[in-house]
Amino acid sequence: MKKWFADGAFRTIIRNSIYLGSGNVVSALLGLLALSCAGRGMSPEMFGVLIVIQSYTKAVSDFAKFQTWQFIVQFGMPALVSKNLQRFRDVISFSFGLDITSGALAMVAGMLLLPWLSDIIGLDAENFKLALLYCTLIPFMASSTPTGILRTLDRFDLIAVQQAIKPFLIAIGSLISYFCHLGFPGFIVTWFFSNLFAGVLFWWFSARELRRNDFHHALRPGFFKPARRLAGAWNFVWTTNLSHSIWSARNSCSTVLVGIILGPVAAGLFKIAMTVFDAAGTPASLLSKSFYPEIMRLDPCTKRPWILGLRSAMLAGGIGILAALVVMVAGKPLISVVFGLKYIQAYDLIQVMLGAVVISMMGFPQESLLLMAGKQRLYLVMQTFASASYIILLIVLPHFFGVIGAAYAYFGGQCCDVLFSLIPTLRAYCHRGLLSLNTSAETGKHEP
Repeated sequence: MKKWFADGAFRTIIRNSIYLGSGNVVSALLGLLALSCAGRGMSPEMFGVLIVIQSYTKAVSDFAKFQTWQFIVQFGMPALVSKNLQRFRDVISFSFGLDITSGALAMVAGMLLLPWLSDIIGLDAENFKLALLYCTLIPFMASSTPTGILRTLDRFDLIAVQQAIKPFLIAIGSLISYFCHLGFPGFIVTWFFSNLFAGVLFWWFSARELRRNDFHHALRPGFFKPARRLAGAWNFVWTTNLSHSIWSARNSCSTVLVGIILGPVAAGLFKIAMTVFDAAGTPASLLSKSFYPEIMRLDPCTKRPWILGLRSAMLAGGIGILAALVVMVAGKPLISVVFGLKYIQAYDLIQVMLGAVVISMMGFPQESLLLMAGKQRLYLVMQTFASASYIILLIVLPHFFGVIGAAYAYFGGQCCDVLFSLIPTLRAYCHRGLLSLNTSAETGKHEP
C-alpha cells in the first residue's frame, strides 16, 4: 500500500474522491433536511406531487442526456496533454452544442408529456403551471459539459462546492417555506430557483476556469464543423448515451417490476434495500469520477493505467467490505428508526445484496478502462447482455422465492455486469500494445 500511495496518479484519484465525497456528505444531510421540511410542511398527497414532479424532470433529462463529460475527458484530456489547444476548443464546442440541443428538445418533450401526467397525479390548474415552470430546469439537468470541463482541468474542489451549494439553497428555501407556511407553491418555487442558481453557477465556474487557462471563446456551441475535425466523436457520444440510457432504465424499472409481480408492499421493501445498497456503494461512484480523467492522461499501451485500475479496484473492494460490515451491524436499527418496524423485512434483502456491494465496487474501473481503450461499443454490448440477464432474473426468481428472490436477482445482475465487462477488459489489456495506434487517431494522443 505504501508503494501504491507513492504513485502520484493514485494519490490524485484519492484526493479528488475526497473532494467529491465531502460534497456528497453535505448534500445528503441537507437533502434529508429539505425532505423533512417538505414532508412536514405539506399534506402527504402534495408532498408526493412535489417528489413526482422532481423525479419526472430528472427522468426526462436522464433519458435525453448525452454523457458529454465522458466525451470531454476522452477527447479533451489527451489534447491537453499533447498541448493541442485547438482540438480542446473543438471538444468543448461540440459538447456545448450537443448539450444545448438535447436539453432544449428534452424540455419541449417534457412539457408536451406533462398534461397526461397531471391527470394521473391530480395537479390542478395552478400547480400544473408551476410544474410546467419546473420543466425549464431540464436543460440544466441534461448538461454535463461543465462537469467534464472541471474534471479535465482538475478542479474537483469546485465540483464539490457546487454539489454542496445546491442542497444548501434547497434546504434554506424549504425551512422558509415550512416556517412561513407557504405550502406546495413555496416549496416548488424555492426548489426551482435553487436548482436554477446551482446550474448557472456550474456554467460560471466552467467559463471562469477556461478563461483562467487561456481558453478564450471556447464556450461557443458547435456541431458539424468541430465534429468533422474530431474523428469518432459521434460514435462515442451515441454509444455512451445508449449505455447510460440502458443503465438508467434498468435501475428505474427494477422497483416497478417487483411491484407488478409481488405487489406494492414488496416494491417498498425492495426500494429501501436498493437505497441502502446505493448508499453503501457511493465510494466506488466517487472513485470512478476521479479515476477516469486520471487514466486519460496515460498511454493505454503501457501497463500503468491498467495497474492503476487494479489498485483502485482492490482499494474499492476493501472499502466495500468495510461498508458491508457496517451495514450488517447498523442496518436493522437504522431501518427501524428511519422507516419503522413494519419495514424491518428489508434487512433480509440487504443481507443478500451486500455481496454485490463488494463485487460492484471492485468492478468500477472496467468502464473507464474500456472507454480509454476505445472499446465503448463493446462496453455497450456487454451492458445490454448484463441488463437483459438481470431483467430475466428479476422476472423469474420472485415467482419462486418471493421478495427475497428479487434480492437474489439483484445480486446476480451485479455479478453479470462485472463479469461481462471483465472479459473485454482483460482482452483489451492483453492487446494493449495496439491500443495507442487505434486510439491516438480518435483522441489525439501522441505515439510513445
